[in-house]
Amino acid sequence: MEIASVGTPGLWLGFTAFVLAMLALDLGVFHRTAHEVTIREAAVWSAVWVSLAAAFGALVHAWFGPQRGLEFATGYLIEKALAVDNIFVFYAIFAYFSVPAAYQHRVLFWGVLGALVMRAGFIFAGAALIAKFHWVLYVFGAILVVTAIKLFLMKEEGIHPEQNAVYRLFRRFAPCVPRYHGSHFTVVENGRRYATPLLAVLVLIEWSDLVFAVDSIPAIFAVTRDPFIVYTSNIFAILGLRSMFFLLSGVIGKFHLLKPALATVLAFVGTKMLLLDVYPIPIAVSLGVVASLIAIGVVGSLLVPKREAASAAPRPAASLD
Repeated sequence: MEIASVGTPGLWLGFTAFVLAMLALDLGVFHRTAHEVTIREAAVWSAVWVSLAAAFGALVHAWFGPQRGLEFATGYLIEKALAVDNIFVFYAIFAYFSVPAAYQHRVLFWGVLGALVMRAGFIFAGAALIAKFHWVLYVFGAILVVTAIKLFLMKEEGIHPEQNAVYRLFRRFAPCVPRYHGSHFTVVENGRRYATPLLAVLVLIEWSDLVFAVDSIPAIFAVTRDPFIVYTSNIFAILGLRSMFFLLSGVIGKFHLLKPALATVLAFVGTKMLLLDVYPIPIAVSLGVVASLIAIGVVGSLLVPKREAASAAPRPAASLD
């Protein structure tokens, strides 16, 4: 099955150059000095990334027609919604390792940069598989439905980074120092290079995004199989992940109905993929359903506040000793 794409080599190169330029501007100019990101700063950057995504979506609509425009918008919205789960995990990792607020942006910057590379690989591999084996779409659909069921049945419990197998492997093979050394990921002591806790945090951030990509990439293939639309909608959503984290990290726990809403989104797009050859659901309907489910999760959380459990004793700061 051949997959038609609107992405010419020039568009791919131009988009990649734009992303790299924005990242260089972000780290090299606006965040050249490590500092704590304020709510106001996070709100401004969130508005910037959303505006850029909207402008790009308008260009896609103008250049390639309303179908591709709706595909971009739906893919972006799905990825943006699924990114909420990333924020829960990032928050837990930062809290466990007591990462100073001034260094959190640096970790997320390099984490996002790694995520861009990993997701590009996922997207190209997925597009190649779908082009060669049509039945892969059903596998993707089944993965999404199973993931949705797991989210529905999952009991709410704390995240324990110290139990992560990747973290334990990192501790086993990487010599580490127990304390932070500014915003450095490694440090030289007594002529030997050691990892700092910040590098351990970065490894966990990268691993968590790799795990989430297994769900999010198939979800976007449910609405479009154009690699350029999949890639650009995914990348725009990921680029805004850092500012969304700093904007929502303090209140993310209030949106307790978002997880079942996201599970329903995954179930819907998975079912859409499984029914592809029986009843193709129009992309406009998909966009409306996804937007409505997310809105219900957000508004419902605000209207029906979560009952707060008795506060637990604070967890001691993690140590690499």
